[in-house]
Amino acid sequence: MALEAFCRSRGQAFVRFDAMGHGESSGHFEDGSIGRWADDAVAVLDALTEGPQILVGSSMGGWLMLLAALERRSRIAGLLGLAAAPDFTEELIFAALSDQQKQTLLRHGSVMVDEGDGMEPYSVTRRLIEDGRQHLLLQAPINLTCPIRLIHGQRDDSVPWRTALRLQADLASDDVAVTLVKSSGHRLSEAADLERMTAVLEALLRTIEGGR
Repeated sequence: MALEAFCRSRGQAFVRFDAMGHGESSGHFEDGSIGRWADDAVAVLDALTEGPQILVGSSMGGWLMLLAALERRSRIAGLLGLAAAPDFTEELIFAALSDQQKQTLLRHGSVMVDEGDGMEPYSVTRRLIEDGRQHLLLQAPINLTCPIRLIHGQRDDSVPWRTALRLQADLASDDVAVTLVKSSGHRLSEAADLERMTAVLEALLRTIEGGR
C-alpha cells in the first residue's frame, strides 16, 4: 500500500496482487508451488501491464520477481527486491528439517513445521520442495542485465542478509546495488523502512528514465 501511495503521488501506473493461496486470493497455500506462483506473476505481467516494468518482490516474492523477469526479459526495466528469498524452499526449509521430518515428507507428501516463533505451524508439501528444485537460482549466473536494487535487514531471522550479497554476485547486471540495514528485520515494514524503500524506488526510476 505504501508503494501504491508513492506511485499515485507520482502519476505512476501500479499493479499489485496476492499470489494464489495468499492474502485475499483464492486457493490454498498447500496447493501452490514456486513454478505455479511464478507463472501467475508472468500472467499478471502479460494481461495487466504495458511497456517496460519495474518488478518489486518481497521475501518469496523476490524469488518470483526474478523468475518472472527471466521469462520476460524484454519487458523488465528494473527490479527491487526486499529481503528477497530465492531458493528458500531448499536452503531454508528442507535443509532445516530433521531426518524424521524428511522421511515423513517423502512418505506422506507433507510435514507440519513449527518454527516456534509465535507463528502457527504450517504444512510443507513434497510438491513445494520438489518444484522449488526446478527453479533454484543461486547455483549459477542469473541472466538479468537491468538495474537491480536489493534491500535487506541484518536482523532478518527468516532470510539471511548475506543472500542479498550472493544475489548481487550471481546477477549478470553490473548495476546491482545492495542496501543492508542493521536495525531492520524481515518484514521491512516500519516507517523508516517504507521511506527507504520509496526513496530507493524513486532513485531507480530516475536511473531508468535517464537512460532512455
